[in-house]
Amino acid sequence: YGFINTCLKSLVIEKYGEETWEKLRLQAGVQDSFLTFEVYKDEITMQLIDKACKILGVPADTVLREFGEYFFEFCKRSGYDHMLRTLGGNLYEFIENLDALHSYLVFVCSPQEMNAPSFRVEKNEDGSMHLHYYSDRRGLCHIVPGIIGAAAQDFFNIEISMEIVNQTEEEERTGKKEHIVFLVTQSPVFSYKRRSEFSCSSRYLADSEKQRENQLNKEELEKAKNAIRDRGSSVCPVKKSHWKTIRGIITLGKGKLLRGFDPVYPKSLWIDTKTFCNGLPFHMVFDKELRVKQAGVSIQKIVPGLQTMGICLDHYFSIIHPEVPFTISSIQKFINSQFVFQTRREMMPESWKQRPMLELRGQMMWMESLQCMLYLCSPLLRTLHELEERQMHIADIAPHDVTRDLILLNQQRLAEMELSNQLERKKEELRILSKHLEEEKKKTEALLYAMLPQHVANQLKEGKRVEAGEFQECTILFSDVVTFTNICAQCEPIQIVLMLNSMYLQFDRLTTVHDVYKVETIGDAYMVVGGVPVPVPTHAERVANFALGMIIAAKGVQNPVTGNPIQIRVGIHTGPVLAGVVGEKMPRYCLFGDTVNIASRMESHGVPSKIHLSSSAYQCLKYKNFEMTERGEIEVKGKGKMHTYFLIRNKTATENEIMGRP
Repeated sequence: YGFINTCLKSLVIEKYGEETWEKLRLQAGVQDSFLTFEVYKDEITMQLIDKACKILGVPADTVLREFGEYFFEFCKRSGYDHMLRTLGGNLYEFIENLDALHSYLVFVCSPQEMNAPSFRVEKNEDGSMHLHYYSDRRGLCHIVPGIIGAAAQDFFNIEISMEIVNQTEEEERTGKKEHIVFLVTQSPVFSYKRRSEFSCSSRYLADSEKQRENQLNKEELEKAKNAIRDRGSSVCPVKKSHWKTIRGIITLGKGKLLRGFDPVYPKSLWIDTKTFCNGLPFHMVFDKELRVKQAGVSIQKIVPGLQTMGICLDHYFSIIHPEVPFTISSIQKFINSQFVFQTRREMMPESWKQRPMLELRGQMMWMESLQCMLYLCSPLLRTLHELEERQMHIADIAPHDVTRDLILLNQQRLAEMELSNQLERKKEELRILSKHLEEEKKKTEALLYAMLPQHVANQLKEGKRVEAGEFQECTILFSDVVTFTNICAQCEPIQIVLMLNSMYLQFDRLTTVHDVYKVETIGDAYMVVGGVPVPVPTHAERVANFALGMIIAAKGVQNPVTGNPIQIRVGIHTGPVLAGVVGEKMPRYCLFGDTVNIASRMESHGVPSKIHLSSSAYQCLKYKNFEMTERGEIEVKGKGKMHTYFLIRNKTATENEIMGRP
């Protein structure tokens, strides 16, 4: 189920982070989320575990054990806590009833799709246990110590160690399942207060311990009797009945006599054969040779062949669970498991030929005195629809059999599960849509931030008015392509577009490298500013390094007319500006002031492949490890004579650093 993969995802995210999970799932090639009761291929889980081992650099057995421990906690958090706690009063009973839990989950979730492992446990004289684990899935056995160890610690307050003592290809089961045998040993770690409570519940103690316990019971009983005698008539009058005396002892002993409980059996069975077969309509008794000795009335009605006593049971039924051969020895080996029988189609009456086969589920009980096996069972029916398919009725099931209630309750549960699955699918669809929406939002924001400064764009998104801001000092750069008009006259428009796009892509990358703001491009003119919209003291150095990068980048762009590298002119000026957003449709962040005009004049009066500096820009770079040469005074249109300079290079930065290369 998706529940397993969701647990694995939760483990990775919780212990190693979201990024590790994303990397893991991409390498495994699986989706990001899983529906709880949806069935997925085993290969998905195997891939996730395999990639987890490689990414985390951890052996598979360690990953699986950690997953087992986490899976136990995940089940508890997911609402299975009470169900797990009530499986047994001690670890032996807990393991013994795991198969029953799986049978229940199959019953309430989906009939055909759950392929759960199987467990069989054996007590040893020294107090240890042998746990037999069967599974169709190879290589997952290390999950078991994680789960069982966590359950032992949490539910029974004991620490256990589990080691593999045998690992074989299972031959006693028809499914050829992997068979692992674990030796389970334990040592109590409980507190003093819980010691007596724990000793009451631990029924898998060694025989010697049980003898000591029985002796203790006798001693307590004797003490209780003496105490009653000593306390006189105020507690227990002399003429009390036998049962009143026993009740008094139990009250005084606070119920501890229950530890030594021995059942009482009648000398003869006070039920006749007819009543037994009617009261338990779905039961069968068979001997070592599988010959039927007795059968309930309802199963006789469905399988008339059972009315012939002495017929072989395996002619009419096959064992579906556990997957063992139909022999008395195999049944005895798995006697603590729930057995599921299915009728054989070829042996059924003609009226059943078109119906689904009937399945029976129940327990086996070996009757030593008769050397026979009793199979106490009920029809394995999950819904009213399955009941109708077999043309059976609620009345066919004994009134005391909870199968009647389960069918009706499960009908409602399956409807609720289907509704829950639909809600989970819708939730997953919404999550995916939300994720896609978030991705599209990021793309939109990236596009918006490419057009406007981020803080300005955020103010506009919030519907606020963006006030114009004055910047006392910033550095502005203009550039253009030499002889651009002539190139345009001699080329196709697409060639011009390709040339400018090739050049501007490199310039745009350099704005990121040197953290300057691109204001606009008009034709072949490219304008950037340093110190706006975020004031920084290094605005002149950033723009100067950007300009040096532009000259280098331009050498890699081909003139479509001559085939030679294009030439650009660059002009830089430092001064104050006013900046703000102009317009509502296609708003632009514009710069205003004489500084913009002077920077433009520096570019237009510049020299091809040179970086032209105003005197204010020169003063900002004068002591900043840049090599510059004086151009002298020149006549600048609209400004008169101006003293200008050329920027040659950065004395401390390499070309790779200027270009932002590794």
